[in-house]
Parts: sequence; C-alpha cells; structure tokens
Amino acid sequence: MKMDRVYARSEDVVAREIEEEFLLVPIASGIGDMEDALYTLNETGREIWNRLDGQKTLADLVAELCGEYDADADEIQQDVCGLVGELERLNMVEARQ
Repeated sequence: MKMDRVYARSEDVVAREIEEEFLLVPIASGIGDMEDALYTLNETGREIWNRLDGQKTLADLVAELCGEYDADADEIQQDVCGLVGELERLNMVEARQ
C-alpha cells in the first residue's frame, strides 16, 4: 500500500457507537461481503476510521498516531495499511489520489 495515498470514508457507510462497540454499517448494496453485514472496529480501528478524511495521506495518519500512542511506528503502519486495505476491498473507503 502506498503511504502517499489519501483515503476517504465511503458515503455509503455510516459509523455508530452502540453500547461501547463501534460499528460500520453499509447503507448501499455492493458494500461489504454480504447484505446486512455489520462490521465492528476495535479502538485502533476507530481511530484510523475517524482520521480517513480525504485530506491526509496514510503517512500523515501514521505520523499522527505515532505522536499520540506509545507504540512502534512499524506496528502502527502495519495496522493502518491492514485496515485500510481491508476497508478498500470492502468498498468502505475510497482512494482520492
């Protein structure tokens, strides 16, 4: 995954916090693996999702997270790339450049 790419959340997905769980809910067909699927993100996933604003590159996002969390930069980069890659596969995020 190219770290200079910018991603934005799909407008066909809504995020909701319900009873301390962070859920992604596809609201259009062709999103996710199957109809009526809900996707749960952990705290790390939530932080990544909330920062996919269509403005920042993945490198910017990783740098932000490294500045806020005491974790290995390579591990953060792997988490970001892994989640964004999966979300892109599910059509839940869109590359902007």
